[in-house]
Amino acid sequence: MIAENSATLSTRDGVDLEARLGLPPAAPGGVVICHPHPLYGGDMDNPVVVRVAEVCREVGLATLRFNFRGVGDSTGQHGHGRDERLDVAAALTHLSALLPAGASLGLAGYSFGAAMAAQVASEPSGLPQLTAVALIAPPLARTGDEPFAALAPLAVHLLMVAGDHDEYCPLASLQALGRRLPSAELKVIEGANHFFFGKVYPLGQVVADWARGLEARQAGRRYGAG
Repeated sequence: MIAENSATLSTRDGVDLEARLGLPPAAPGGVVICHPHPLYGGDMDNPVVVRVAEVCREVGLATLRFNFRGVGDSTGQHGHGRDERLDVAAALTHLSALLPAGASLGLAGYSFGAAMAAQVASEPSGLPQLTAVALIAPPLARTGDEPFAALAPLAVHLLMVAGDHDEYCPLASLQALGRRLPSAELKVIEGANHFFFGKVYPLGQVVADWARGLEARQAGRRYGAG
């Protein structure tokens, strides 16, 4: 397993973010991972976030998980989902700069992090081009599906995954969003709630398959298949 090292990210508005970077040799791509809601105990050490980072590194990808502003040793204060977009942008820019030119770049988010990932991915002006997006337990009961439906025009490998007992991402709402995003890969973890208690391993398998697709896209670029 590739070890992670501490890193500090700087945002456009002068906030410093605490982060953990895993950078395998000759990584064909990388993934930025966004944690759940800061006001409800979410941070980059959340078990789901850690597992997502682990499975991505296991398939050879670089990973960058970070604390949103006001969390842990990150400076600044909670921005109610507005300023946090700058945090995600800083993470994408930082990781992209460490990867080879043209490397695949993915963005994954869990709960609140999924909402932030969707917002940044659907407004990518000035940011590195994304190859794939993973929305883990998007909090549709609170946000509705409009923030996520904006992903429809993007040509990315889009994964949406949640448990069938998720109180914040009801299965019917997830399926309805899937109909608005017909190109998305929709996965349901049986018996899982919003926190994936006892279900982090099957979640990791789903995310690993998504991550392998990210690596395969880069391989196709190298060998002229895409």
